[in-house]
This record gives sequence, C-alpha cells and structure tokens, in this order.
Amino acid sequence: MGSTIGNLFKISTFGESHGGAVGVIIDGCPPQLEISEAEIQFELDRRRPGQSKITTPRRETDTCEILSGVFEGKTLGTSLAIVVRNKDARPQDYSEMAVKYRPSHADATYDAKYGIRNWQGGGRASARETIGRVAAGAIAKKILQQVAGVEVVGYVKRIKELEATVDPLTVTLEDVESNIVRCPDAEAAERMIELIDQIRREKNSLGGVVECVARNVPKGLGEPVFDKLEADLAKAVMSLPATKGFEIGSGFAGTLLTGKEHNDEFYSDDSGKIRTVTNRSGGVQGGISNGEPIILRAAFKPTATIGQEQQTVTRTGEATTLAAKGRHDPCVLSRAVPMVEAMVAITLCDHLLRNQGQCSVLKP
Repeated sequence: MGSTIGNLFKISTFGESHGGAVGVIIDGCPPQLEISEAEIQFELDRRRPGQSKITTPRRETDTCEILSGVFEGKTLGTSLAIVVRNKDARPQDYSEMAVKYRPSHADATYDAKYGIRNWQGGGRASARETIGRVAAGAIAKKILQQVAGVEVVGYVKRIKELEATVDPLTVTLEDVESNIVRCPDAEAAERMIELIDQIRREKNSLGGVVECVARNVPKGLGEPVFDKLEADLAKAVMSLPATKGFEIGSGFAGTLLTGKEHNDEFYSDDSGKIRTVTNRSGGVQGGISNGEPIILRAAFKPTATIGQEQQTVTRTGEATTLAAKGRHDPCVLSRAVPMVEAMVAITLCDHLLRNQGQCSVLKP
C-alpha cells in the first residue's frame, strides 16, 4: 500500500481510524532544526475533530509524542517518529458497515483490491490518517521558513456555491483562524457556517474548494518532465481524502483566454529582480518555480458518509439500504485547510532540499 511520499524529505504515515494510534515516520529532516511537540501540536489542533459545531463531534485531543529523532530540542538528522494515540474510538458504530458498502466511500474498492479491509471508521481511508501528514507538515513549514523565508497559508475559498473574496498576496494565518470555517472573508464565512449547520441537521454533507498560497518561494524548485513542481504538488494534494480536483494559477479558467491574455509578461523591478506583471502561471513555469507566489486550489467532494438512507449492496452483492451511524463531518473544508498546507509544505521542502543539498542547509 502506498503510504510514502517524497524524495529527500520523505514521510510514511501509519495507523487506522479506530486502531491504537496513527502517526508518521519522517526521513531526510536536516539536523539541528529546533522543533518541539508544542509547535507540532499547534497544527494538529487546527486539524483535530470536535473543534466546532460544523465538524465531527468525535472528541480527540490528538496529543502528539515525538518518539525519536530529536535530542535536547533539536533534530538529529535521523528518522523522526511522531505518534498520536486514538482515545475516542467507537468501532461498534460501524458494525453494520462490516457487511454493507457505504456509497462513494473506499469500502468496495478496498475489498476489491485486498480482499480484506478495516471497516471500523474507514481504516486507512479515513481522514484520521492525515494526522501524520499534518505533523510532518509542521516540520516542513519550519524548514521552509528558516532556510528560505517561505510562508504557506491555506483557507476555504468556496463551499457549494458560496465563494469568498480573498487576496492571496496579503491573507494571514490570523485572518484564516478568525472563524470556525477558516474563511478570511467574514461575510462569506458567516453564510458558509449557516449552510453547513443546516446541512448537518439534515444528516447530509457539502463540498467546496480550499485555496493555498506559498509566498517567498525561491526560483528554481522543481525538475523538468516527470518531477515538475506542479505535478508533484498535484500528486501530494490529490492524495488527501475526498479530493477530486486540482488547479494551479489560472487553472481551468485559463482555457477561456488567448495566449496574449494569459501570458505573464516580464519586467525588472527596482532592485533589478526579474518579475512577472501577472501571475496566471501560479508561480510555476516549465515545471520550475519562478519566484512568484505559488497559488493553487483543491476541490473536496461532499463527505461520503452521511446519515440519510441510501441504496447499497452487501459484500455478497445483495441489495440493501444504509443510513450510516458514527460521527462524521458535514463538510471537511475547515479541517482540510491544514491538510492542504501540510502537503504543499512537504512537497516544497522536498524540492528545496533536492535543490540545495540536505547536509548543510541548517548548519550554523
């Protein structure tokens, strides 16, 4: 099962939704990076369940433990192991799903591929797997900031037809965290929260779009052909649960423009630095970062597991119905924000280390 991503900065996640624990092994983190459990916990708290009325009511503190790779507050250059124990698992809520497939979930495909699956909360297909990604993302963010001054900020751009107006060049983490839906547009956020709360009461779900910007990304990250930066970003982001679309820069809207309209013309700024007048490329040209902000978007489908009755079949193919029990997000978008940030940071960190050489970037 593909549970590893990265080249130099490489992560491998482990654990199931209702197993004993979930976590991550990180290989390739440079030595002498100051890191603490508190810094990692900040990101995990943004991702954890039960944080508001518009998320799953599952109560988990998601307290992280660094098991290896850190000594006296600094990384050793060896493998880091970070674990989060599951405290509020209720596998009995999923007993009916042991024999019935949830529509649009991974139940049927996991059975088809492996002939066995952990039906307790979705197992590896659960968004709980992303705890390891977010923990690794906290470390990747710190490397990016320390080495190159890179800042990664994600936010909810759209839920259903409700779309926010946000300036990716100036949006801050404080703007994003100012409300429970993590949308920096206060007016749009209020309407989004009302819509999610309404759909929650109907035992249904909603999808939407997370936008993410990486600022101060140095030029030259990415490789020609198969390791293009936008291709690796797409793979990383699209590996998140419930993702169904990826755009960078102008994305699909760029197809409505002519070449003259779409091209990012060049100029030299006051310091002599080569810049682009516009940024429809989204910070990447020819698969390599051009120094402009990287702006991308990820589409998340409505949560597959809902409380309304749906038509389905059993593992033996018999027709039946299912109204799922358990605790589920009516909309994953607010908790998806730190997940998208993490995958963007992990990818950029990997390419930064590939570009500069991992052994010396953090030495004093």
